[in-house]
Formats: sequence, C-alpha cells, structure tokens
Amino acid sequence: MPKEKSFLFRVRQALPDLHPAERRLGEFVCDFPGELASYSAQELAALAHVSKATVSRFVQRLGYDNYEEARRHARTEKQTGSRLFLTTSTDASSTQSVKAHVAQGIVNIEATFLSITDHQIDDIAEATLAARKVWVIGFRSSQPFAAYMQWQLTQVIENIVAIPGPGQTLGEHLVSFRPDDVVILFGLRRRVATMDTLLEQIAKSKAKLVYITDEGAPLLTTAAWHLHCQTLAPGPLFNHTSVLALCHLLITRCLEKADITGRARLRSIEALNDSLDEL
Repeated sequence: MPKEKSFLFRVRQALPDLHPAERRLGEFVCDFPGELASYSAQELAALAHVSKATVSRFVQRLGYDNYEEARRHARTEKQTGSRLFLTTSTDASSTQSVKAHVAQGIVNIEATFLSITDHQIDDIAEATLAARKVWVIGFRSSQPFAAYMQWQLTQVIENIVAIPGPGQTLGEHLVSFRPDDVVILFGLRRRVATMDTLLEQIAKSKAKLVYITDEGAPLLTTAAWHLHCQTLAPGPLFNHTSVLALCHLLITRCLEKADITGRARLRSIEALNDSLDEL
C-alpha cells in the first residue's frame, strides 16, 4: 500500500498550478501549517488575507473533500511532524527573550524527570554495563545525541558502537543484534520513515531497548525502557535541553557503576592521553 502523502507535500505539489490568491494562501500555509490545524476556515482566510471561498477552493485542489478533512490531516501531522506546525504567524513577527528560552528549558527538564525514576536509571546503567555489546542509534536531529552517548560511554564500555556510520546501511548491523545486547535508540521527531521497521527488528532480536523520544511518541510497550523528553520551545525549533540532560545522567550513572574493568579502562585512557600529549 503506498504511503499517504503528507499535508505539506500536497500543498507544495499544488503551488505551481494555483491561482494567485490560492498561491498566496498556499505559501502562508507552507510557512505556518499549524494555523490551518488550529483555526476555522474564516479565521485562516483572515490571517492569510484571502476570502473564505479561496480557502474552500484551495483545500479541494489539495484533494480534500472539505476544510474539516484538511484540518484533521494537519492536526495529525502537528503531533508528529515538522516543527513548522508548532510555529504561528504571530511567533514569526516577534523575538523571544533569552529569559523565555532559559525558562522553557528548565520547565522541559523538570517535566522530563518527573516521569523518570532513580530505579530506572540504575537499571539502564547496569544493563548497559553488563551487555555483550551496546548499539547506539540516531537519525537526523537524534544523530548528534547518539554520537555523544557513544563517545562518552566508550570511556568505560569497550564494545559500544554508534550506527549507522558514514556510507553504512543498517542490515549489516541488525543481523548481529543478540538478546544479551543493549540498544539505545534516539527517536526524536521528525522520525524517519523506517523507524517502525527498525523497532520491529530490534524486538525480534530480543535485545534490551532503551528508547528515548520526545513527548509526542506513543508509549512503546516492546521497549525495556521508554523515556520521554519534553521538547517544547518558545521559538521555531524544538528545545532538546532535556535530551542532553538525560544523556548526561545516564552516562554519569554508568561511570559511577562501572566495575573494576571499566574503571581500569578509564585510567588507561587517561594515561594514554597524557603520554600522547594530545590534550
């Protein structure tokens, strides 16, 4: 079955063939798709400076029967799609203060850790340290967090890898997943189209999964641990402060719980750094 076209894809595809007023509306919706998800046809017409009849013709050209059908589609994408859906035309005309960004970051961290217990963090750290191999995965905005997690944990865990590497595909790695492995998967939106298939393959391998997502992801019951991070922001981008805070906590707990072998590895790394005079 072919994948349903996204709301924004429909708009962008239709733009070249639209009449001037419809094109103006289409460009407005491309910049602020969340407005359609939030407002009535009359309100959207006023925001875009077009008539209500233009709005009706516009949604029909996109392939929807009526405005409500288009709005339902946009609302669905607002939960899991582009950050554009969370930006309003009012936001675009204003600048958020440093204080507003700091305040939202603090709120995000507090909200994230309300649902995460010390017991969960301890269990994840112990499982990660005891694993045959640790696999860390992230795509798009999740990739830097996966790379950071792998880079820090390699201080006490020898058999850890961030995948896929440059030029690599996942198949060559997935075939090696084992029940005594731990997979740390970052699934921050917008998630890649292959995410569901990847999750199925991890479940089949029976490896323990640490699934780290934003607050919009539905609870994954097949994951050993599913940790939600709040990513709300006053501006046009997701605020990932809580994600990095969670990474820091997990890494620190692993270092604290590392056994003699892990601590010896960390000492050896520091000694080599000194002898190589790299730092």
